[in-house]
Amino acid sequence: MNYRNYITIEPNKRGGKPCVRGLRITVYEVLEYLASEMTEAEILDDFPDLTREDLTSNPIK
Repeated sequence: MNYRNYITIEPNKRGGKPCVRGLRITVYEVLEYLASEMTEAEILDDFPDLTREDLTSNPIK
């Protein structure tokens, strides 16, 4: 897997912070939700543009 399929950086989007698949959801935010013990189901309910694969893929090996 290529991490570029999941993590994108665009200078004009969210101040150039790494985002999930070009969405306006930053990688930091997703990690923050997971660290706060939100379940995958809760995150996916709150952010319908995210997929289960966005939360579970491990593109860095």
